Amino acid sequence: MAKSKERLKARELRRIGISVKSIAKQLHVAKSTASLWVRDIVLSVEQLEQLRQQGIKGGERGRLLGTLKQKNDRLQRIKIGEENGKMLVGNLSTRELLLIGSALYWAEGTKKKREIAFCNSDPCLILVMMQWLHTCFAVAKDRFYCSVGINEIHKQRELIVKEYWSKITGIPLSQFRKTSFKKVKNNKVYDNFNDHYGTLTVKIVKPGQIFYDILGIISGLSKVKPA
Repeated sequence: MAKSKERLKARELRRIGISVKSIAKQLHVAKSTASLWVRDIVLSVEQLEQLRQQGIKGGERGRLLGTLKQKNDRLQRIKIGEENGKMLVGNLSTRELLLIGSALYWAEGTKKKREIAFCNSDPCLILVMMQWLHTCFAVAKDRFYCSVGINEIHKQRELIVKEYWSKITGIPLSQFRKTSFKKVKNNKVYDNFNDHYGTLTVKIVKPGQIFYDILGIISGLSKVKPA
């Protein structure tokens, strides 16, 4: 626990532009340890210049400049990939959405119980599957209900987490069921604690024939042979 707190403090100091050497000195740890804790944090050009003026040079400055270049290159590749992806996907037809949603449900959804339910931590995937049910099977928003699954160390954040998912999905809190809290196995401290929102399980009331229709589509997909 103590080491975890020191690591969080080291990352906090690094984000405001403190040198690795100074961080190690303040926290009374080896410079190699401090470097390991903060090696994924990329400083801005202004922070690099400030460190240079403070006399930071040699290997550390070279590594910082190299990391900054790598980050800029990676961001550029991500941007190009996103632009190409949007162009390739374009606008989806109802049939295309039907197939995409069914394939996702095949991977993520409940199939053995006579219910429609899926669980994920990705808000975008949750929204795609809700749109699939709404567009392809005429499931109205008031038929959705959901529940959060999250580590019990986030118990005091339960309302914040539920409000986050409610805002994302548009499902009112009145349609949320009891939260499932997972048992803690260790006391590790995370620096993204307040940015964690667990998983969301989404179900629909009285799925009826829709459940069997989805199983039928999945069965059809499983028999498709590559051209």
